[in-house]
Amino acid sequence: MPEGLDDSQIGRLVIERQLVTPDEVRTAVEQQRRLAGAGQGVRPLSDILVDLGFLTRTQLDRLQGSNDDSGGRPAQQIPGYQLQRKVGAGAMAVVYRAKQLSLDRTVAVKVLPKRLSRNAEFVARFYREGRAAAQLNHNNIVQAIDVGEANGFHYFVMEFVEGCTVYDELAAGKVYSEAEAIDIITQIARALLHAHERGFIHRDVKPKNIMLTRERVAKLADMGLAREASDVQAAMAEAGRAYGTPYYISPEQIRGEVHIDHRADLYSLGATFYHMVTGRVPFEGPTPSAVMHKHLKEPLVPPDHLNTSLSSGCGAMIEMLMAKNRDDRYPSARELLEDLERLARGQAPKYARHSVGEDVFAALSRGQVVTGGNGQGPRAPAAAGAAPPVFSTALTIVLGIVAGVSILLNIVQAATR
Repeated sequence: MPEGLDDSQIGRLVIERQLVTPDEVRTAVEQQRRLAGAGQGVRPLSDILVDLGFLTRTQLDRLQGSNDDSGGRPAQQIPGYQLQRKVGAGAMAVVYRAKQLSLDRTVAVKVLPKRLSRNAEFVARFYREGRAAAQLNHNNIVQAIDVGEANGFHYFVMEFVEGCTVYDELAAGKVYSEAEAIDIITQIARALLHAHERGFIHRDVKPKNIMLTRERVAKLADMGLAREASDVQAAMAEAGRAYGTPYYISPEQIRGEVHIDHRADLYSLGATFYHMVTGRVPFEGPTPSAVMHKHLKEPLVPPDHLNTSLSSGCGAMIEMLMAKNRDDRYPSARELLEDLERLARGQAPKYARHSVGEDVFAALSRGQVVTGGNGQGPRAPAAAGAAPPVFSTALTIVLGIVAGVSILLNIVQAATR
């Protein structure tokens, strides 16, 4: 039977393509049951169709190839790998679960569709992903194994991760607890620090690219948009074009700036963090361009206004990660990790803090709106029942104490007259 197709699928396909009749499929199924009842095991329906003469081996091979999104299944045309079943497909590639024959281990094989193999830009990007991943070796990054071309198929072999993605869990309606989100974001921050220190920017950090093993180890995947920060030629060639995913893309990527650095990844990680703990993307809109415009211009609704169980430190960290001006973000993943580790211990972040100055006291006395930190502009009013921002609460307490002391002094003065 073609790998990845069960008996019901093969039965449907051979009938749909008029290779056999429904009566012939029923005869084959009855033969399958008789053989199983005689203790000969359950044989694949495709083999029985061939044995009975209803289907030729050539027809079966053609069926196998025509049922694949890659424009013809590579099957055994990739030397050293036995493809087992398709586990994913996107606009750029088809991913198979496979066995690496030399080491008898399970791997993932990403294959570039033949329709894209004629596009030099797509092929170059495909190999760039392989080369970038090959230079990174970290437990929280999906490991690259091999890349090449065989019989017209461009392929990239990588570690197979048994589990799901953060996106899968969000799509199922999950809202992560602060502790669980911190654990996953910390792991991805370590992966980004490893990549950044080796000169690579991921440029597409998002829930779909964070894989979770059954043991809840988080692994950063898909280096398809990764680029060396020092690659000026590539930066100039991409100038003016927005590379990334609209819900998580940084403002500088939207503007198509030439000089994109590691802080773009921190913004996207912050947007992912936001989605995980609120169940909502930071900005929504009817079109990708509308969403990206909001990343550029619209103030961020603080995450602790949407999820009032979040600590003020967690909210402040996400806001700092998502500052529209990259100079207001964490300077690197190293400082971010320090704050994440403090937050996990129940301590206040060291870097993500809302500072309070004399100008804020003056503004409050005039009844003016107090703006948030990190270049976000005025903080949006909290939803009904939401906890007030930490700096507003602190100011209210301080002003209350000042007022109380002032009243007490007046009472004392009056009593001593």
